[in-house]
Amino acid sequence: MAHTRHRKFNTRDTYPEQKLDNDLCQAVVARGTTIFLRGQCPQDLDTAKNINSHDPVEQTHKVMQNIRQLIEECGGQMEHLCKVVVYLTDVRHREAVYRTMGEYIRGVHPVSTGVVVTALARPDWLVEIDATAVIPD
Repeated sequence: MAHTRHRKFNTRDTYPEQKLDNDLCQAVVARGTTIFLRGQCPQDLDTAKNINSHDPVEQTHKVMQNIRQLIEECGGQMEHLCKVVVYLTDVRHREAVYRTMGEYIRGVHPVSTGVVVTALARPDWLVEIDATAVIPD
């Protein structure tokens, strides 16, 4: 593992009433080159066009694919991901979004904060995730 992950847990244990399976932790100790990503939305990185879907699962796949692509373009890997902040426009999408996000962070254990907001920058967006990664020295 690239960094020290303190107090690892899985959301299936901490939120048993929700069908989640995310590897998270309470704190990450990291040293190296820090990558701060802009909040990623369900749009193409090259064209800035929204994907043609109002489904929270499909939107989250695109968001997480963007995060992975940007981290890799910066010379890192998903295992260098330290923190995500998830913004949702509807709390009812939480399980779908977190289940989908979990596919990309399996075994990584970043810290995570979830926030429900009134709206995002474009009305079609249901989810936005910003991320911080650290490439080890």
